[in-house]
Amino acid sequence: MEPGGDSRWKELLSRSVTTPEALPPFIDVDRELLRAVSEHYPMRINPYYLGLIKERDDPIYKQCIPDSREITDNAGFHDPLNEEGSSPVPGLTHRYPDRVLFLISSSCAMYCRFCNRKRKVGLSSMVTGSSVREGLSYIRGHREVRDVLLSGGDPLLLEDRDLFPILQELKSMSHVEIIRIGTRVPCTLPQRITPQLAKMLGTFQPLYINTHFNHPHEITPESALACARLADAGIPLGCQTVLLKGVNDNMGTIKTLMRKLLTIRVRPYYLFQADPVKGTSHFWTPLHKGLEIMAALQGHTSGLCVPHFAVDLLGGGGKVPLLPGYVIEQDDHCVVMKNYAGERYRHPVLD
Repeated sequence: MEPGGDSRWKELLSRSVTTPEALPPFIDVDRELLRAVSEHYPMRINPYYLGLIKERDDPIYKQCIPDSREITDNAGFHDPLNEEGSSPVPGLTHRYPDRVLFLISSSCAMYCRFCNRKRKVGLSSMVTGSSVREGLSYIRGHREVRDVLLSGGDPLLLEDRDLFPILQELKSMSHVEIIRIGTRVPCTLPQRITPQLAKMLGTFQPLYINTHFNHPHEITPESALACARLADAGIPLGCQTVLLKGVNDNMGTIKTLMRKLLTIRVRPYYLFQADPVKGTSHFWTPLHKGLEIMAALQGHTSGLCVPHFAVDLLGGGGKVPLLPGYVIEQDDHCVVMKNYAGERYRHPVLD
């Protein structure tokens, strides 16, 4: 099937705000102060996502409007997950034995101010034709790789005609069993999920998409339609939410978000502790906050609504899931545990 497309998303993208001076008057910020931030870390807010802002410093505002603390606070690391140290070729990270992370796009529909690739996202040098070719060659030559995660930037910001051959080549490799796509487009520019794109993606099964919603206000009729098109094409959808101070760091917001995700056929997958990326410290939350939220979710909503709370270890150690402390004590005969209500129960150890 030849890829096709609908150009409405391109028109929206072309009208993106890329400098503080271009922000609409109702966003009252010191534009001169923020110019230095946007010159250091690229800015892009398309009209759709900009329109979700209800007031200054609301959860949408905080995710997309630059903040002077991005360049005044030196806490954190440029590459906290040591992606570059695990990259045998540019743009490809091979950390786990059977899977790779493959960057195929340097652009996003909206540049999140908390991005863990803040050091390079939005720069044309991040992904090139040469790096994509080298990545494909590496995957073809390493038969232990059975799972490829396409990321960026945002892979779905590529035009259909550019994405299609990459998927075709991966699909032609007999050892590649699964293709995954990490994308925020269904949330930040849902108009990109055209019927043509969904139909094309549906031809590359088994293909999985993990998208990224952080707040209930991001679930709109437009984003619901985008997810419906992908789900109707037979593509399983998961969500990787990041815990962000002042955005979603409370149980009520997370519970509402997880419930709403299920209504648009997106399964909550991960709730991530924010990575300690340089320029993002104003978003960081203490580890116990995530564990408290997880404990509050358990038993108070469907298990379908409960994601894995995970930390991606500093230095490239990989993802580690964390659970609240349900085990109080144990011996060779029984385990004493508390349930979601805090009640203690003795459970036998079965040999």
